[in-house]
Amino acid sequence: MLLYRDFFKRVIDLLISVFAFIVLSPVYLIVMVMLLIANNGRPFFFQRRPGKNGRIFKVIKFKTMNDRRDHTGKLFPDVNRLTPVGNFVRKTSIDEIPQLLNVIKGDMSLIGPRPLLVEYLPLYNNKQNRRHELRPGITGWAQVNGRNAISWEQKFEYDVWYVDNVSFILDMKILWLTVIKVFGFEGITADGHATTERFRGST
Repeated sequence: MLLYRDFFKRVIDLLISVFAFIVLSPVYLIVMVMLLIANNGRPFFFQRRPGKNGRIFKVIKFKTMNDRRDHTGKLFPDVNRLTPVGNFVRKTSIDEIPQLLNVIKGDMSLIGPRPLLVEYLPLYNNKQNRRHELRPGITGWAQVNGRNAISWEQKFEYDVWYVDNVSFILDMKILWLTVIKVFGFEGITADGHATTERFRGST
């Protein structure tokens, strides 16, 4: 397990990501143009996220929400900024394609705990913080077991379980289940939210 986690997992990540990026490049270009129009020239979303061992990197995704603001300059709620094109891109998980570049660069893995907001770092307890022992993933055990439709605490339980049980067979299972979930549009949002509710710490 250690040999796979520390060496072969990275080799497989690199090979699959380069191949997938080449194959998906037509989709990448089409979506980029559509979002250029929908988001007034801003097709990409960059954000600082904690990676392995808490090291900060910039994640890249397709931008699914515009930057509309009210008269005070405050951004409108997510549900009011999610464009029709962005909604389709989010539902089909196409917004994740640019993260293949993060995987190629070495910031991320294809499979692992999702990289969350930097502001969440002080809110994790010791067990939850173990999710940073591996590179974050485009998909993961929590994503195929509910994605945004489960509680934060349950997500972190799945993340830590994955850290303790990572293997080639498990990764292949997660990849297969991810395909099923994506085509089934399952767990895209949390109940009552356009995206997902923010993590405010465990009680």
